[in-house]
Amino acid sequence: MDDRSGSYEHYVVDDRTDDNHLESNGAAKSPLDVGSMDSLSAQHPTHILNGFNCPNAFTQKREHATEQEENGRLAKLSGAVRTILECIGEDTSREGLLRTPERYAKALLFFAKGYEEDLGGIVNGAIFHENHDELVIVKDIEIFSLCEHHLVPFTGKIHIGYIPNGRVIGLSKLVRIAEMFSRRLQVQERLTKQVATALSEILQPQGVAIVVEATHLCMRMRGVEKTTTITTTSSMLGSMRSNAKAREEFFNLLKLT
Repeated sequence: MDDRSGSYEHYVVDDRTDDNHLESNGAAKSPLDVGSMDSLSAQHPTHILNGFNCPNAFTQKREHATEQEENGRLAKLSGAVRTILECIGEDTSREGLLRTPERYAKALLFFAKGYEEDLGGIVNGAIFHENHDELVIVKDIEIFSLCEHHLVPFTGKIHIGYIPNGRVIGLSKLVRIAEMFSRRLQVQERLTKQVATALSEILQPQGVAIVVEATHLCMRMRGVEKTTTITTTSSMLGSMRSNAKAREEFFNLLKLT
């Protein structure tokens, strides 16, 4: 994508286990045993609340909005869309555009529905103790997101892999985590890192590997106008970063090498 600059926050995952995270039999508790945002935030307040899961006060305001506030937001957004249509030279009173502002406002809220979700609610306690220490991969997960620089879509696939450390997560939760972060204004690099860090935070596995392949309409429809480009990003954490053989196995199973 064009015009990208600036740095991204570096997330450090502390994989140490203390006595507060042990069951009576000595086994490590799941980080999400309670399954709520409060329990997750209490254990990882810096990672989860400082720009990671809830980016800012506006995000939290939308997540906890009342019905009246939601209706007010829709009306405000519809008015903004009407202004945009007028600015590009359209007649908002003509038949085809009469309901377009409201329709687009509802569509945009759906495109960005990830702001209404949080990790605690998505995982909902679906972490299970399992003696499996080999790669788990869910690949070819479709993602739809919006470039935060031009508000046009980028779409593609995300491949998620991890090596468990005594715990596994429900497979559908991996899809939902990817969906939550992709349904926000994004850049592909940050999306890739957020999914990887989220999985490390909530599961504390031996390693995590994330690969995202996407096409960006901000490169296809404007700017360089190249229609065949594909952007690939990756994020490797833990043993998937330090162990070349584990990383090679992941890529071989994806058939990306």
